[in-house]
Amino acid sequence: MTMKIFGREPALLLGLVAAAVKLVSAFWFHASVDQQATVNTVAAAAVALIIAFEVHDGIGAALLSLIQAGMAAAVGFGLHWSSADQAVVFTFATALVAAFTRTQVTARAPAAAISRPTAV
Repeated sequence: MTMKIFGREPALLLGLVAAAVKLVSAFWFHASVDQQATVNTVAAAAVALIIAFEVHDGIGAALLSLIQAGMAAAVGFGLHWSSADQAVVFTFATALVAAFTRTQVTARAPAAAISRPTAV
């Protein structure tokens, strides 16, 4: 069965977003080609997060991708953050996702007993 979002396939929704971005850019908000690409990237990352959430797989990675795309979009639209500032925010986001993931994950089997080397 194909994954659906709002009853539609994700590729169709992303195509609609891309067309809407071009329409808005042509008539109201004159975004550059780079800004349009950034918006489409954020949309793709958001759809990836929705799909990951629905299939219960890789939600943390999809969320981090969306955060990274969102920061790229913010910088593309004029946010003046250095690469160091972006790295600090992304490091915090990664730690936050890791802390949440740790509470949700259980090992499939118990850890093996640690064998200690014997003295010769």
